[in-house]
Amino acid sequence: MGCRIIALVLALYMAAVHEIVAENPYRYFDWRISYGDIYPLGVRQQGILINGQFPGPDIYSVTNDNLIINVHNDLPDPFLLTWNGLQQRKNSFEDGVYGTTCPIPPGKNFTYIMQVKDQIGSFFYFPSLQFHKAAGGFGGIRILSRPRIPVPFPEPAGDFTILIGDWYKTDHKVLKAILDRGKMLKFPDGIQINGLGRDGAKFTVEPGKTYRLRISNVGLQNSLNFRIQGHKMKLVEVEGTHTIQTTLSSLDVHVGQSYSVLVTADQPAQDYYIAVSSRFTTQILNSTAILHYSNSKKPVSGPPPPGPTTDISWSLNQARSIRTNLTASGPRPNPQGSYHYGQINVTRTIRLANSAGLVDRKQRYAVNGVSFIPADTPLKLADYYNIKGVFKVGSIPDKSAGRHIHLDTAVMGADYRTFVEIVFENRENIVQSWHLDGYSFFVVGMDEGRWSPASKQQYNLVDAVSRCTTQVYPRSWTAIYVPLDNVGMWNLRTQFWARQYLGQQFYLRVYTPVQSFRDEYPIPKNALHCGRAKGRAIRTL
Repeated sequence: MGCRIIALVLALYMAAVHEIVAENPYRYFDWRISYGDIYPLGVRQQGILINGQFPGPDIYSVTNDNLIINVHNDLPDPFLLTWNGLQQRKNSFEDGVYGTTCPIPPGKNFTYIMQVKDQIGSFFYFPSLQFHKAAGGFGGIRILSRPRIPVPFPEPAGDFTILIGDWYKTDHKVLKAILDRGKMLKFPDGIQINGLGRDGAKFTVEPGKTYRLRISNVGLQNSLNFRIQGHKMKLVEVEGTHTIQTTLSSLDVHVGQSYSVLVTADQPAQDYYIAVSSRFTTQILNSTAILHYSNSKKPVSGPPPPGPTTDISWSLNQARSIRTNLTASGPRPNPQGSYHYGQINVTRTIRLANSAGLVDRKQRYAVNGVSFIPADTPLKLADYYNIKGVFKVGSIPDKSAGRHIHLDTAVMGADYRTFVEIVFENRENIVQSWHLDGYSFFVVGMDEGRWSPASKQQYNLVDAVSRCTTQVYPRSWTAIYVPLDNVGMWNLRTQFWARQYLGQQFYLRVYTPVQSFRDEYPIPKNALHCGRAKGRAIRTL
């Protein structure tokens, strides 16, 4: 009996060692970026294609997979892709924003080497430079759970990526020129759904079966409402977090956000509208796609289902109802609620206020009075090579100092392994949407009015959803908790893209004085070098 126990323990030990040392799978992608004709609103435009596709191809992966994505830039412009929601653990060099990664020159290529370490869920990628986002170049990312990790719902019959977003008929270069002159953009012209206009996209389902829809708002500024004629949706995942499964008739998806819902084809066999409309706008944008039953002999009929328009309280209540499923596994085989974020002492409170104003008679947007201007060298490279004069840590304060706006390459310092509270304070009459690269954070509270320390009494410290993009309603606040466990230079930005382009962003430098590969990987061997980092020696190890 004793020998059997020893043998069993030894077998379990060897299996554990094998899993630790076994290399995770590699997935290879080879993409060519080019211009081509697209027709998202029925008008021919110059769009950004990936391997001739608009939108670009989906990235399919499984937790801990290594992604090798070779990007050939056939555009006449420098180009970068960023990966909205991928945490780039210990690896901000691959983040694909100008503060971390040199642009890919025209006619050249760059290979992103990334790992979807300890992640599951629905995300997307998009171009981060020169207002390219207004021309396309975006696509969906799905990270599936490993086969032995239980998922809190039966495997669906199908899995659809649905990319929605407001859209301009105006060429992206013209839009960029308007912003470069310091002017504001007009209201968008319409809504695209998977790169198509009204009734253009079609999703075919089998009667009686359940499907997963991964919905991402890849637009430029507007919150959108999503609904399906005659069908209910069950919310199951938000940006990598399994949620308490709530049945919804419509869902607000703020710009930059991603959701997964389950939909069962349980209605009479015909075609049904998928309706998407803008929220909180005087002028309402609308578009539709088609949910097609495979045995349907009847086209869509009647008007598309109406959605909410300007009601903020409805949206606020829906946002507060989104909670983490504490009994579900995440990327690892343990309940998501095992991390007790509500019992950790906050060491620092950062209050971030967005604002708009003129600087030298040109429109600018700011965070805590600082409007970001890019440096001549990616900040991560300047930090790595200790190049002086590129940026100054502390060039943006922890709270707003007033209405005055000034220009700077804003970098906020933060210590590795601290636990911080960030309060987004929106004193403007718009809906804001904020994203932090490199992290998921806990959305512990949001409400109308001004934030004060007394607001903490209403925080959810038990099952707040963990995500990477959160909305802030007009004249309201949203509070998040962030465990700073990922060393690097991380972009914190508005997802309102004209505002981001004109300065409403900064970089959070999460720093440790201990230089160890345990905490941060070295610069990639294939890293591009530009600006004042050009000509620096490439590492050999």
